Amino acid sequence: MNLPDDLRYTPSHEWARLDDDGNVVVGITDHAQEQLGDLVFVETPEIDSEVEAAAPVAVLESVKAASDIHAPVGGTILDANPELADEPELVNTDPYGRGWLFKISPQDGTELEQLLDSEAYQSFLAEQT
Repeated sequence: MNLPDDLRYTPSHEWARLDDDGNVVVGITDHAQEQLGDLVFVETPEIDSEVEAAAPVAVLESVKAASDIHAPVGGTILDANPELADEPELVNTDPYGRGWLFKISPQDGTELEQLLDSEAYQSFLAEQT
């Protein structure tokens, strides 16, 4: 399983990456996309909406199920990945790259630090099985 060390992770299987501009890029983990299966639709959050940490903000639909995606940090949605409207499978093929879901401007910079690092997320996954 691919777990980049430069990301932070949530127990609900989202990843978060702090960009140089202070904004946070969000997607789902390799584990999550494997569990969901082939994605057929992605509903991204509305740009400029205010969200709270852990609140559901997007929906992924696969051939198996639909799953809510939660904001790893609170703040304002700045952008959503426009490629996913026509190519939801990018989340499956490149979950940490072209398959990103949305960008958020965090209201509290310390929330990101409270998320799991790759080692802690891997331990969390091991406990779930």
